[in-house]
Amino acid sequence: MRKGSLRWAGAAGLLWFAVQPALAYFNLESALGTNTNEVSEGDSSVPFVDLFRAALPFEDARPWLTNGNVQYDADGWVRDLQGGQAGTRFLAGLPAQTVPDGEYTVLYEGDGELRYGNDAVLLKHAAGHDTIRITAGSDKLLNATLSISRTNPQDYVRNIRILPPGGICDDDPFTRIADETGCAAGHYRAFAEHYTKILFNPDYLNFMKDFKVIRFMNMAGITQSPIKSWSERSQLTQATWGGKEGQRGVPLEIMVELANRLNAHPWFSLPHEADDDFVIQYARYVRQHLNPDLKPHIEYSNETWNTLFAQGNYVREMGMKLGLDTNANRAGFRYYSQRSVEIFKLWEEAFGGKQRLVRILSGWTVNPQLTETVLGHQDAYKNADAFAIGPYFFGGHEEIRSVKNLEEVFKLLTDDQYRYSLNKVLGYIKEQKALADKYHLDLIAYEGGQGLVDFKTRNDTENPNPLLYAANRDPRMGEFYTRFLNGWKEAGGKLFMHYSSPRTYQKYGTWGTKEYITQPPEEAPKYQAILNFMRSNPCWWAGCGTDTYVSYTDFWNR
Repeated sequence: MRKGSLRWAGAAGLLWFAVQPALAYFNLESALGTNTNEVSEGDSSVPFVDLFRAALPFEDARPWLTNGNVQYDADGWVRDLQGGQAGTRFLAGLPAQTVPDGEYTVLYEGDGELRYGNDAVLLKHAAGHDTIRITAGSDKLLNATLSISRTNPQDYVRNIRILPPGGICDDDPFTRIADETGCAAGHYRAFAEHYTKILFNPDYLNFMKDFKVIRFMNMAGITQSPIKSWSERSQLTQATWGGKEGQRGVPLEIMVELANRLNAHPWFSLPHEADDDFVIQYARYVRQHLNPDLKPHIEYSNETWNTLFAQGNYVREMGMKLGLDTNANRAGFRYYSQRSVEIFKLWEEAFGGKQRLVRILSGWTVNPQLTETVLGHQDAYKNADAFAIGPYFFGGHEEIRSVKNLEEVFKLLTDDQYRYSLNKVLGYIKEQKALADKYHLDLIAYEGGQGLVDFKTRNDTENPNPLLYAANRDPRMGEFYTRFLNGWKEAGGKLFMHYSSPRTYQKYGTWGTKEYITQPPEEAPKYQAILNFMRSNPCWWAGCGTDTYVSYTDFWNR
């Protein structure tokens, strides 16, 4: 047994605590990891105890909740209404029971008043402390808004926290407890009093606890990220970590803390325009604060081959600018490879070597030429540990639009005339495994699963969306996941990062392993299949298993 250390850098200062060896983690022999979701008020995985952490920024709520010449401070808090109004949405379209109905505590600093809307109703008001009731409406959805009706510019409303009823027992962060009667005497910790230490929603931790690696790409806001310098990174003091693409993202401190608490290796994706100083500062923070038993998995950006994303166009432009190839696509592949190696070397310098790092080069599942270019460019493979792909099975994008019933959806997944049938995708995996072997790298998956989505639909109820939702709720989808994961293992794949954490089914896709964080497993066939696979297929490659142990009670004595 080994002893680690965890640290949480709060907005008010550092809170330090030691971890004593006592309890085994759940993920010691797990062969799967998970992707996180984007931070938003509509994220049904609800990572944080404080619901305001994922609220819509006030300025993004124009024109329905915010209007006029509202003035903000550097962290996004409303400094002066100037005759206008400012509001936010902190729950949006979440299934009932995603968070519990009941009385929530709203804390804030400053001189002002708040108003609440939709499924949130004010019960009691005191200076800096409101009690509200949140109850899902007749539509069986949770929607809740908050508006600042008055604020004093000399002491404006700030540091709003929205905290649920109940708490946890101090030796079990994975279980939500209604009140102190659910814990041994003296061991109850109420969310409203201990939110700075509890930090994460216990339902979220309970879901995440089974996975070996957490990929923070979405939670960090990497896609379309505009960040170039260390000073532009997300901060603990920001009013909210939610918002639109290119703006949202949690601080590095939060990602490291989550990895530490779960004893899960963190998978960090670095912004595509981040300069060397950003990379160095990032790596140094991780080295200083991540549990020493954990290995950072390092990746440059996300899907840089995909020109739907800003990063895809950026690497093409940089590759052409540097004259890496006469073809723009290949120039982009080469620049991605080259910049990845530069980033790996900066991390190696910060960590005093490569032993504790997992250096990842990534590619497109169906494009072996891309793989050869990325791995072969300036012998990049010699500076990497793994090659990652994102295998999805769905039949075909055009074919999805023509399905008329549920049987046709499942036929689409098995008919090998379609480019992305299950069997064909397993064939692509074998091809990529042969290339990974050629370059002496592990083959892993940065994402993967079913990919049923019609990107051309305009709303959630337009066909074929309801059929795609039904297919993901059907027990047969669990059978497909079992076949897919067994095929991945048989092909020689190692770590598989499923996509993704619980999220609602929408026109943008049915990616969630569950539809919401508290959904019973028996209602989520994909989740059942993933859990069963992990339990039936413990780590099958050298170095996967770990033996870290932890005690949570010491945390509360600090």
